[in-house]
Amino acid sequence: MARQARAEITRDSVLAGAADVFLRLGYANASLSEIIAQSNVTKGALYFHFGSKEELARAVVDQGNERLISSCQGFFDPRVPALEACIGITYVVADLSMNDPMVGAMLKLTHQIGDYRGAQGDNIAKTWGDTYRLLAERAIAQGDLVPDLDAEVIGLLLQEMAAGVHIIAVGTESIDQMAVRMERAWYFLLPALVPPEKLSYFREFAARRLRRYVP
Repeated sequence: MARQARAEITRDSVLAGAADVFLRLGYANASLSEIIAQSNVTKGALYFHFGSKEELARAVVDQGNERLISSCQGFFDPRVPALEACIGITYVVADLSMNDPMVGAMLKLTHQIGDYRGAQGDNIAKTWGDTYRLLAERAIAQGDLVPDLDAEVIGLLLQEMAAGVHIIAVGTESIDQMAVRMERAWYFLLPALVPPEKLSYFREFAARRLRRYVP
């Protein structure tokens, strides 16, 4: 049991070190020697758990996605209005992109690996696309989105907005501005989505969520 616990600690150290290196250097420029140094483990210890850089990167994708899902768990409660959940999730993405290297690395790696899959083979983009679509369906049923909207189209639009804000923030080295930019995106997008009588409420809701992350 003690040996198994040590092995798990070593694996966690490798994943944490890899996340830091992938986040800082990107997948193409990251080397296993850099990851070994960052993780403070031996080459043999790394290869005991991971057979290649790609395998390690996909494990980071899985762990980062698990952390993101865990942090968003409260928004999956059916008692939470679905549009509020959509808004809240985008701010969690912004917050963890800046403050959790595992999630930040996962978001970068899903683009850089090329097929958006972790070690388990699940397509992360499609999984989150399904989540946004289901939330859009609920938001339409709850009357918080204009009733003639197509849930599949709106779910994809919301996913594209969140992903686009992240990509531009990473590309312009301004990840610390991601939450503010998310609020601006919601401000201009909401008039096309919600009934006019609910616009002020949801704009204010998005602004209040921002204040949780940016005083």
